[in-house]
Amino acid sequence: MLTLIKFELKKIYAGWLGRLLLLGVGLLSVFLNFSGYLNMYAFDGVSREGKGAAAVEIDKELAARYAGPLTDEKVQLMLADLAPRQDLHGLNAAYLYQNATQSALFYRFADLDGSWNGRTVTEALGLGDSGEAVQIGYVNGWLTTSQNLVRVMIALAVVVIVLLSPVFAGEYAGVDNLILTSRHGRGLACLSKILAAALAALLTTGAVLALHLGLALFLYGGEGLNCSILFAPVDFAGFYIPFNITCGQLLSYQIVLALGGALGAAGLSLFLSALCRNRTSACIAAAALYMLPFLVPVAENSPLFKLVALLPVYQAQFVALMSVAQMDDGLLYAVWALPLAAGCAALGSWLAWRVFAAHQVA
Repeated sequence: MLTLIKFELKKIYAGWLGRLLLLGVGLLSVFLNFSGYLNMYAFDGVSREGKGAAAVEIDKELAARYAGPLTDEKVQLMLADLAPRQDLHGLNAAYLYQNATQSALFYRFADLDGSWNGRTVTEALGLGDSGEAVQIGYVNGWLTTSQNLVRVMIALAVVVIVLLSPVFAGEYAGVDNLILTSRHGRGLACLSKILAAALAALLTTGAVLALHLGLALFLYGGEGLNCSILFAPVDFAGFYIPFNITCGQLLSYQIVLALGGALGAAGLSLFLSALCRNRTSACIAAAALYMLPFLVPVAENSPLFKLVALLPVYQAQFVALMSVAQMDDGLLYAVWALPLAAGCAALGSWLAWRVFAAHQVA
């Protein structure tokens, strides 16, 4: 069995198109990481200003100055320290950007001119009666990393589909006669294809995740992983999850959902690979069905969206899925995507096995 799985893995990665697309996703990850890093800007409000590495250093120093639990007293101190020293010329202070800490502060706690707007930490961050502590620090780099990872994972899903579409469809040119008339063709041979496909999906996704997060760790260091995503610059205010979780938890969810989404995409690809008679039609059909939920007109406040958001494409995109709800035990609703992904992978694999093994050979 192990020999058969290795053989199938070699076939999966042998195609030039799959290799080229995989290289492209790797380069996309590198580009997005360095682009986000080099385009960062920060001004400490006094004398230091810079982009790229200098901006990250300034942001880290300011974040370290106020690191720890966010309290109403600390908000007042920060507003006094980071108050605008120039005429805003009518600009709303909430959209003034000098550095990540000032941007996060002003967007939630500043009036038009930069003075306190009267909101408490509980009111501004939507904590309700939970009494949760909000740990603040340097989060800008990790939130940028997470945002860029969404783009990488969507592109990677297409690569997984291209890699796995020929697993069964590629055999219909005549090799299926040899496989299905052999002793173990309808059993071990089919099983080895399914296991190799699942392994390839996980290995490919894991490798891209390791590259993306490894580059981020190199560029930004480990600071901020224990800090809340709620106290973030204005760039992320309308984009991210409205729950008090840390950057580390955010990335953990994203990693698990990316792997689950890859398994779901693998199940879909295997079924259509067995159903279609050539790899091109299998690839097109799998990609179309994978992206179909984006085209379904379901509002995010609709009860149906809770089901649609669990599909593999939303696991890769992940923001809308993780914004759905928070359960009583503190876990996010997104965890339900994992059994669904396993179910999609199992069902797609079983259907692929049945379709391929049952078709008539010449």
